[in-house]
Amino acid sequence: MDLTARTADQLGEALRRARKARGWTQSDISARTNLRVATISSLENGGAGTKLATVMAIMAVLKLEFRLVTRGSSVDIEDIF
Repeated sequence: MDLTARTADQLGEALRRARKARGWTQSDISARTNLRVATISSLENGGAGTKLATVMAIMAVLKLEFRLVTRGSSVDIEDIF
């Protein structure tokens, strides 16, 4: 799965798609991350104020990685450092 997210709404939608592709519910993510279902729901709905650590925890259980790229580019973060 290769998705681009430039806004909180897009990130939430990408995480929702990844979760659903695995056939998981928000409760399944909650059980795997010890996060509240309300927190996961808020993130998936583009809610403001979500901690980066929360996003990373959810991405980890979904086996997703976080990459920083220049818009219109395909540079990996490893190439920056």
